[in-house]
Amino acid sequence: MAIRTFNLPDPGEGLVEAEIVEWRVNVGDTVKVNDMVLEVETAKSLVELPIPWAGTVTEVLVEVGQTVDVGTPLIRIDDGKGGDEAPVAPAAEGAAAEEKQDAILVGYGAKAGATARRPRKKPAGMPTHGGSAPVNPRRPPAPAMELTAPTETEQIAETPAVPEQTVPEPRVESPAPPVPSASAVSVPTGERPKAKPPVRKLAKDLGVDLTQVVPSGPDGVITRDDVQAHASGAPGAVEAEAPARTAPATSAANGAAAAGSAAYGTTFGTGEREVRIPIKGVRKMTAQAMVGSAFTAPHVTEWITVDVTRTVELVERLKADREFRDVKVTPLLVLAKAMILAIRRNPGVNATWDERAQEIVQKNYVNLGIAAATPRGLVVPNIKDAHAMTMRELADAIGQLTATAREGRTQPAEMSQGTITITNVGVFGVDGGTPIINPGESAIMALGTIRKQPWVVTAPDGTDEIAIRHVTQLALSFDHRLIDGELGSRFLADVAAIMEDPSKALVWG
Repeated sequence: MAIRTFNLPDPGEGLVEAEIVEWRVNVGDTVKVNDMVLEVETAKSLVELPIPWAGTVTEVLVEVGQTVDVGTPLIRIDDGKGGDEAPVAPAAEGAAAEEKQDAILVGYGAKAGATARRPRKKPAGMPTHGGSAPVNPRRPPAPAMELTAPTETEQIAETPAVPEQTVPEPRVESPAPPVPSASAVSVPTGERPKAKPPVRKLAKDLGVDLTQVVPSGPDGVITRDDVQAHASGAPGAVEAEAPARTAPATSAANGAAAAGSAAYGTTFGTGEREVRIPIKGVRKMTAQAMVGSAFTAPHVTEWITVDVTRTVELVERLKADREFRDVKVTPLLVLAKAMILAIRRNPGVNATWDERAQEIVQKNYVNLGIAAATPRGLVVPNIKDAHAMTMRELADAIGQLTATAREGRTQPAEMSQGTITITNVGVFGVDGGTPIINPGESAIMALGTIRKQPWVVTAPDGTDEIAIRHVTQLALSFDHRLIDGELGSRFLADVAAIMEDPSKALVWG
């Protein structure tokens, strides 16, 4: 038989690693060419990986939740053609080059003029067969509950020098845990529990800590039944296994934590008093981008309160219109159109600051970003050339964009080259906020919730009366380096004018 090894392909965009989110196959399964075998998360999106060969799965080399570098072996396939084992890493010649081309991440494509990489030389002692994944001496595998991740420099510094005459196994040192306190629960430092990837995925979904589960399988392997029994609260599961896998220092820390719980009160649920969530993937990238924007662009935020009763009435009419029957129509759609029209009257808002060239780059097109909250963090995909779309086309684009974002399928190209952004905090019942500008742009508009409130209405004869109206708040944050108060105020006032009276769009459009 011929065994082929599928490695993590290079996604481009400067990304060098990915987290294993879900395996779609198990050992023994039969796969066809381009079957989706696993799902990974990069710093920008979730991506499904297709297998470039047909055959039978012989080994799954990495586990769910593990973060691996580009080029790391992921899975081995027996193609049934016979012969020696195929190379682990795709080579730069012949059929191996074709395999590398087939392994490019879905949605990225090959870079123009890209050349194949030379196969990496394996350090002595690196396994090429067997049931465990090869160890990268510069990046240790992620532990079951990761607390901190040392930088690449720290990892290199911690690797001892190896004399030329000896070839020992690569040494991997785990990150040092923080000093336990009376109110913190230490993470067990014992042996990593044995379980197959589907079982680990089940444990993650059920919120079960595998270090607390009693294994019943051969050689101490945790089975699916073990996880389900533990999740259902089977008696004796925790007490029988926890002491065997917990170091004395950890036990003392757990005792201190228990004492702290008794002294300071109970938790929200039945779990630990503190939960540590690793900062990685989309959430990590978003955090870095927001910090960079907040401390690079001098933010100014202006607010305006608007009577949007006519916009609400327009939305109800569009919902009943045959042209908009199969699309979701909301005030966000009207706001998007209003911003596009206001940009035509105030083009300086749709620009960016080029620090290197010392120029203001004004965009004569609108790539409208829509901030979307997803389980994996905030993403801001944008609608390319939104200025050229009709109201119906814009509605279709917004619907498709938000659905893709919620599923975590937004690709990096869909989040790049935005010119201005909308964030709809009103869906959470919030009146308004001071949004942070998306990196590479100069303005962002926040739409607050629409409430019925008493409002002073001026009649055609000039008399005033109080009426119940639909009222909302708009907040515009802008980069004060290129958008001064006058320009920002004019733009915000124009958007508010259309939201108050959508018929103005016929005049300004």
